Amino acid sequence: MRVVKRIFQGIGIIIGIIILYLSIISFVPGFEVPEQRLGKAKQPTREVSATPSPSKRDVSFTVKGTPISAWLFLPEKVSAPVPCIVMGHGFGGTKDMGLERYALQYQEAGYAVLVFDYRHFGQSGGEPRQLLWIPYQLEDWAAAIKYARSLKKIDPGKIALWGTSLSGGHVIVTAAQDNRIACVVAQCPGLDGHASGEMVLKRVGIGHGLRLVMHGQRDLMRSLFGLSPHKIPIAGKPGTISCLNTPDAYDGYRELVPDTFINEVCARILIRGDKYRPVKQAKHVRCPVLLQVCEHDTIIPRSAAEETEKQLGKYAEAIYYPIGHFDIYIGDNFEKAIGDQLGFLKKHL
Repeated sequence: MRVVKRIFQGIGIIIGIIILYLSIISFVPGFEVPEQRLGKAKQPTREVSATPSPSKRDVSFTVKGTPISAWLFLPEKVSAPVPCIVMGHGFGGTKDMGLERYALQYQEAGYAVLVFDYRHFGQSGGEPRQLLWIPYQLEDWAAAIKYARSLKKIDPGKIALWGTSLSGGHVIVTAAQDNRIACVVAQCPGLDGHASGEMVLKRVGIGHGLRLVMHGQRDLMRSLFGLSPHKIPIAGKPGTISCLNTPDAYDGYRELVPDTFINEVCARILIRGDKYRPVKQAKHVRCPVLLQVCEHDTIIPRSAAEETEKQLGKYAEAIYYPIGHFDIYIGDNFEKAIGDQLGFLKKHL
């Protein structure tokens, strides 16, 4: 009986310590993270703006009653339903972070394009603001596809998905769940949160990694109590508390974002992102997939793309570029990447 009593006492002590720890990180002040503003690059040598298109329309649809803000691009003189490319941005990204440049080239090639902001970001609704919750974003993708298929000028049987970085994983998962998707473009795709997490841990060390986890736990626990979210910067300088603090992340975002960009996100994604593994869904995809892999990516390991290519089998068309994660959005690398995308789309859409 004494042994049993001591066991229960030990369990009680452990539970008490856990409750105390969670109470401290949930309610005690002092976890605030300094803001990191993403001002314009000092020497903007890489142009990311686009000439506004007269045929771009502001449209919207809803997901569980929350409005989604989107742009619809239609080719000029549409006489019959046309193929459509549905586009969403990456980690914390909004549609005005350079996606119009892609859309205009697709539109010129004869495709319709639907570009949307996720709930909680950009011009879409949703509270709390800056909440990056992967199940919600996947719901947004499904709703965007449903909306595109409902439009008279779009061929519902010719819907392509375009995703980049985190959304490069979203499009794999979405195509695995929707066998009507015609083809997929996954640019510098985030395909394995677990592998990316290990990559980050090796770079920042266990101490910094545990600090990040505490911030994620604080936000998640506060959400369970209905309290205000705990937010941290999306992109930050190396060594800072932020979701992406690789040497190229801060400048990479700075060269892409508009003046209205909010560089923060609810920290709970830090303890959920490693559970997200689109690579595990790739074997269920039944349409052609273009994987555009940056060989010197400091955020996403090349091994995840190689495994995804293997799982996709005959549906994979992989191109490896000797560049970093953010280089693919700009300059000659952008021109090369979008040229490859247009060639792929011409074959399969």
